[in-house]
Amino acid sequence: MHAMQYEITLPADYDMEIIRKRVATRGHLLDDFPGLGLKAYLMRERRTGSPVNSYAPFYLWATPEGMNSFLWGPGFQGIVDDFGRPQVRHWTGLAYAEGPASGAVPTTATRLRLPVPEGVEPARFVADEAARALDPGVVACAVAIDPSRWELVRFTLWEQSDPPAQGDRFQVLHLSQPGRAGLRSGRQW
Repeated sequence: MHAMQYEITLPADYDMEIIRKRVATRGHLLDDFPGLGLKAYLMRERRTGSPVNSYAPFYLWATPEGMNSFLWGPGFQGIVDDFGRPQVRHWTGLAYAEGPASGAVPTTATRLRLPVPEGVEPARFVADEAARALDPGVVACAVAIDPSRWELVRFTLWEQSDPPAQGDRFQVLHLSQPGRAGLRSGRQW
């Protein structure tokens, strides 16, 4: 399993309705994309308290073939054509769990990036972060790591619009989840 995200920072006066319309008209195109576990179409807006306007989709890939098919195919080329080529962050997936609100439609996502501290057992650190999926209001939570930087990312989908969580907050515009059933098996990578 692989986690992936690119964040496109937009001008302060950018009409974010353009992003909403883009997702409303194109979001369904990945609703059954082969190899995709889930894609959360995310957005942040300055007018709602974010430091920036941004479009920042987050992906959980069940297969590297699916991820490669997307990155080298027309889906990602559409992003490049419209916004330029963004930096794509990539983490090795470690854990996925559905939370107490797993049947709800998520409205908010949080992304917390943490360095794995020196002198801490990496497996214990990851297990502690993965356990946060049991917090009230959690729809689903994924934990992944970039071992070249020893950076952990905890990505959480929330039922409520103002979750009690640290990290960057995003509005969830759409959720494509063709492989989420396979993720729900409780499998850890």
